[in-house]
Amino acid sequence: MNKHFFVATAVLFISSLSQAQKDTTATALDEVVVTANKFPNKTALTGKVVTVITREQIEKSGGKDLAQLLNEQSGVYINGASSNQGKDKSVFVRGAKIDYTLITIDGMPMYDASGIGSNFDIRLFALDNIERIEILKGSQSTLYGSDAIAGVINIITRKASNQKMKATGSISYGSFNSLRGNAGISGSRSQMNYTLQYSFFSTDGINEASDTIPNHAVPTDKDGYKQQNLYAAIGWQPTKNISIQPYVRYTKIRGDIDQAAFTDELDFRFGIQNSQWGVKNKYTFGKNTLNLVYNFNRIDRDFLDDSSQSINGWSKYSAGKYSSHEHYAEAYWFAPLSQSLKLTIGADYRKANTFQSYEEVGLFEPKRTYTSLESVQQHQVGVYGAINLTTTKGFNMEAGGRFNKHSAYGYNSSFNINPSYLFNHQWKLYTNFSSGYKTPSLYQLYSEYGNKSLQPESALNLEGGVQVQSKNKKISGRLTYFNRSIKDVIAFYYNPSTDQSYYINQDKQKDNGGELEAEWRPNQALKIKLFYTYVDGKVTTTNGGQDTAFFNLTARPRNSTGVNISYQMNSHVFMSLNATGVGKRWINSYDADFNPITLALKGYTLVDLYGEYYFTKAKCRAFVNLLNLTNSRFMETYGYNTAGFNVTAGCRFVF
Repeated sequence: MNKHFFVATAVLFISSLSQAQKDTTATALDEVVVTANKFPNKTALTGKVVTVITREQIEKSGGKDLAQLLNEQSGVYINGASSNQGKDKSVFVRGAKIDYTLITIDGMPMYDASGIGSNFDIRLFALDNIERIEILKGSQSTLYGSDAIAGVINIITRKASNQKMKATGSISYGSFNSLRGNAGISGSRSQMNYTLQYSFFSTDGINEASDTIPNHAVPTDKDGYKQQNLYAAIGWQPTKNISIQPYVRYTKIRGDIDQAAFTDELDFRFGIQNSQWGVKNKYTFGKNTLNLVYNFNRIDRDFLDDSSQSINGWSKYSAGKYSSHEHYAEAYWFAPLSQSLKLTIGADYRKANTFQSYEEVGLFEPKRTYTSLESVQQHQVGVYGAINLTTTKGFNMEAGGRFNKHSAYGYNSSFNINPSYLFNHQWKLYTNFSSGYKTPSLYQLYSEYGNKSLQPESALNLEGGVQVQSKNKKISGRLTYFNRSIKDVIAFYYNPSTDQSYYINQDKQKDNGGELEAEWRPNQALKIKLFYTYVDGKVTTTNGGQDTAFFNLTARPRNSTGVNISYQMNSHVFMSLNATGVGKRWINSYDADFNPITLALKGYTLVDLYGEYYFTKAKCRAFVNLLNLTNSRFMETYGYNTAGFNVTAGCRFVF
């Protein structure tokens, strides 16, 4: 599989433009999304760039996890998606670093206050528990606050069935002794509805660290992984104008990891527990809607290397525990002032604290650090508002702003201006001029390297493009250019005169690129989708009073491509072919003498083939997914293995 595949597919796409036939398939301009404006709105009426992963797409991705599915989308690269299950999954949207993309669940921001960048771990969510995913690109801090500099990935949970009771489930088995299952029930009766979902995953995994170094002394092993997810929600609608839904989510992960790049370890284990609970309230007053939400998010992570089977690195024993507590509350009001003018105003509150402990026994003196929940905390309050204008002549615009007060640094603000123009429901021109920000994490403020004088990182984002669909709605495409400029970037600084290291606001980051997406639906059965993404960027850093600028988008590709061909052969058989091409990536490392060097990781192409058969009477879909069909060998992360060709087979059922 190489570039010729993508060229051939593109030629097929172009040559088919004049052959498209009329049908009633829904298109991207008709898609209704909620993330872009915080209320249901057609993509034709918003100038924001939104990608939707539907429930149907999720169900036809059997054998994959959330990271692998996101990795197949335009403008999104997940470093670690093809690595061992326990390997961390780094989310890069449009080339931005991982803590510039905000993960939300049902529109509520998720953070991990115990991490260096406070970004949420996408491993904590099971794909089976997701109804749909909306990927909103560009700075979105006006509506969503901190961390939404590159965009928002909104995970929308499974909803209750309209039936009295509906049972769903799935079971699959595959390579590496991987077993995955899901079971759920949901239903609605009178004023009540309920949802209960449970999923599990267990695998022997692969050897995480690469063993390509000759005469490697430590024996290799497989690094296993186990995960359980539980989601429960009860909805109560005492009147047609009031909806109350308390919920709880719980995730438990246990896994084995290796010491470092090219360094195996037989007894290094980690665990993560995430518990969330809260309530979503919705009150309707005529055409006006008031939403009141609260979420408590607790994450507990632990690492243990007791060196009972192998000794690597500097320590003979190390153990770390990290815990974060995050409270989030929000109230926002949606008011359609007229047929063409809509107002959204709101306020949110976020409080976070963390507990951390670490101890180590090794070649040097024993090391022990400890911080308490009470001593490391921050809180912030934000107020925001947005106006949406929709005209009968095709001109649409959103404009808004946010004012934020933080307990450590004080005040900051953000804005967005987002006009678009729709011609004949076929051509949409759009642009988005907006600002974004990221608050310093608790680690950057209060750790041993912390700096309480840090200011938030702030960004200006400019994007624009055109979206088009043919009259018969068979052909559609979108071309987007983006430019992102970030100042006061937080950098890790070493002061040679004092021999101290700490965080400072120092760097400037400038990124730019483009995305091309196209889709052809010649009939109800066949669909072909293509995308190409290009990103570039450089950082300007000051040393000794002089500015130095250099390319710094390490571990992420400048170029990425994707092709998906899906075909519904008949009412029983569905097949799809997916190919994702990832270009060369650069990483920073050290040579044998510990001198810094830059290395290039070769590009690669992943080809997956999926097929399913629907047993109508049994209400069961049997599926098989062949992943990495060409057995491509590559490194996502330097010094770590990726899975070669692997197979998953199973079935999904509905009662």
